[in-house]
Amino acid sequence: MAPPQGQMRPGRQLAVLGFIFVVLYLLVFFSGASGSLKDRLEPRLGLDLIGGTRVTLEATNSVDGKPPTAENLEEARQIIESRVNAFGVAEAEVVTEGNRNIVISLPGENRDLTDVGSAAELRFRKVLKAADGSGTAAVPPPAATPVPSGSAVPTPSGSAIPTPSGSGAPKATSSPSGGQGGMAPASPSATPTPSASASPSAAAPTASPSTEPVPASIEQQRKAVEQKVGAASWQAANGLQAPADLASDPSLADKLKPFGTLTPQEVAVLPAQMQFNVPTIGCAQLDKRPPASISDPKQQVVSCEDGASKYLLDQAKVLGTDVDDADAVLDQTNSWVVSLDFTGNGQGKWTALTREAFNNEGQACDATALGQDGKCRVAVVLDNEIVSSPEIQGVLTGNSQITGNFNQKDASTLAGQLRYGALPVTFEQQEAQNVTATLGASHLRAGLLAAGIGMLLVIIYAFFYYRLLGSVIFLSLILSALLVFGALVVLGRQIGFTLTLAGIAGMIVSLGVAADSFVIYFERLKDEIREGRSPRSAVPRAWIRARRTIISANAITLLSAVVLYVVSVGTVKGFAFALGLATVLDLVVVFLFRHPIMTMFARTRAFLSPRVSGLGRALPARNQPTQPRNPRAKEA
Repeated sequence: MAPPQGQMRPGRQLAVLGFIFVVLYLLVFFSGASGSLKDRLEPRLGLDLIGGTRVTLEATNSVDGKPPTAENLEEARQIIESRVNAFGVAEAEVVTEGNRNIVISLPGENRDLTDVGSAAELRFRKVLKAADGSGTAAVPPPAATPVPSGSAVPTPSGSAIPTPSGSGAPKATSSPSGGQGGMAPASPSATPTPSASASPSAAAPTASPSTEPVPASIEQQRKAVEQKVGAASWQAANGLQAPADLASDPSLADKLKPFGTLTPQEVAVLPAQMQFNVPTIGCAQLDKRPPASISDPKQQVVSCEDGASKYLLDQAKVLGTDVDDADAVLDQTNSWVVSLDFTGNGQGKWTALTREAFNNEGQACDATALGQDGKCRVAVVLDNEIVSSPEIQGVLTGNSQITGNFNQKDASTLAGQLRYGALPVTFEQQEAQNVTATLGASHLRAGLLAAGIGMLLVIIYAFFYYRLLGSVIFLSLILSALLVFGALVVLGRQIGFTLTLAGIAGMIVSLGVAADSFVIYFERLKDEIREGRSPRSAVPRAWIRARRTIISANAITLLSAVVLYVVSVGTVKGFAFALGLATVLDLVVVFLFRHPIMTMFARTRAFLSPRVSGLGRALPARNQPTQPRNPRAKEA
């Protein structure tokens, strides 16, 4: 006899489920898999299960605080991923979260990832003026001179000597730690303030920043700073044309004293001339300004070297984008340096900048900023810091070097940052987590134990209450677990999904959703039998009535998981994904296994036995006379 119209044959549904299993596990064993059987069956585990490092970077903007564009965030992610891979780290994961965050995960490894999120915005700026950066001195003293051989040491090839021919001054080669890297010791102290204010070239740069348009948000922040320091202090600072001599004017010292209390964020919004001319603004504040505070290449800026010398820097004539390649190499003195290869257009800009500095065109460089041979210096600025400020000893037409007190690690890190480009977005590290392998293994054991206990409790309850029907629950949970496991392995290879402790928690929660669907179906089945229907006819009718409730309950759970996945970040997102995945696969098992297997059970004699089937008093009750139904009553 043919099955009723609209009823599917159980064998067909079970065959579809079998086909899904075959395809899934073919992908598990042969798609992107290699190694032993254990390796092929191993899902991709998160660092909280096997140990490793996770760093969360949040995009910031020092101007308006708005989130970056999706394109800039993705570009930054690719650059950071290249930097991480340059460490030689396998299976590093760099992903975006939300509209601001980038999360770097290195499962199985503990590493210092502090520098991978630095902007690495390289700028070459001519040094216009120099002053003391201690925040307390009145005049630029000799102590403000940059250390002769510290982190700002010269560039033997790039900062002083043309690489191709060596026509740059041999003098620079013979004294790489002196002439190139710092100012002449006598010059600054001899003419500190007069030269800063009297030089016509210094006056010209002074007027330049004031002509640039100021964003509204910056202007608002400046007004807030003006209110904080007071109108008299602001007016006194705004009227300075050179670094103030506080020793000769004590009243001016009192007026400028409030600027020493400003935070680095407040100092960052001040005009460059004010940052430089107010002596109570020191390097301690300038060095801690937010990222990208001096990134605008069209603006004059103020930066410090070695935390002691404060420089007024010209507009950036050469940028990091003009650098074609960068490598960490050992120079002739066996010191680590970063060798720079410029692009075709960038080489022309670099040659023009060195010519301008060598000849001090327009007398733009103040006497306080000249090197010991009377030549202008060019500061190599990385983000907010001056890496070195060598004196230019000739017009450079070839490749160059950045030198400093670099070890191999520092030089390699800097070269990698320059090689892969500057980040289009500035970041601040929000979270850094190191998990040991031992702790990760402990988490994994605890998660699997919790999942096993949860499944065991559901199975014990099912056999105790539903008996034969409990075997349906048991088999359904096993099939769901196999589907979820296979999906985890495949998704880990194809889209990089990583199973975390939060994901295991999501799967444990899904056990409760699966148990609810069993209860709904079986209790509906009992109701149908109590109403006088035979088990064979009660099964499809109970299914029709329970199906809508089961779909609604799972749809709500799935919708909650989707919303949670969209609005959350971090491990919560993993929880939501695992919960949604387990819910969808549970629906597959409900439709392709649970209903057809119940249809097959209904045809057996054991199903008719109350003690064996677990239907309890429902079967005897159907043989007792039932009360006549109210024709007006509407069936549930």
